[in-house]
Amino acid sequence: MRGGYDGGVNDPTNANSDTQPLPTVELYTDGACSGNPGPGGWAFLLRHPKTGKAIERNGGAKDTTNNRMELSGVIEGLGALTRPSTVELFSDSKYVLDGLEKWMAGWKRRGWKTASKQPVKNVDLWKQLDELKKKHTIKFHWVKGHAGHAENERVDDLAVEARDMYAGR
Repeated sequence: MRGGYDGGVNDPTNANSDTQPLPTVELYTDGACSGNPGPGGWAFLLRHPKTGKAIERNGGAKDTTNNRMELSGVIEGLGALTRPSTVELFSDSKYVLDGLEKWMAGWKRRGWKTASKQPVKNVDLWKQLDELKKKHTIKFHWVKGHAGHAENERVDDLAVEARDMYAGR
């Protein structure tokens, strides 16, 4: 499905966002890479829990890293939203979740440097996430990968599918 996702709310008569609560959506993301670097894929599943409306997308790159694909899944998922939302973000990547929730503020204070004064890796993607994070209220949820969590398994399958396409399989 192309186009943005309005969080299940697309009513022009409901335009006063100052008095309306933000729609809540669930965002499940994953990344996959064959070799590191190597061909990789990202995926997301975005769902409005009240209506059940959902979209899923995937993509990838021929020469990338697993962390870049994990970040790309979140960027693409948040970027698909057409209005500010409360986002329940589910990921099996501690790198993504800790970066967004714990490390990013310090990186920004230090001019996108780590605590050891090294440049932040994947800073181009982290800066995109920083901009997207300003638009939404994000709640972070870690899920164990490959443990039977239905939505996590689905985005893993989609990320692997994209990775394999870029690998020429």
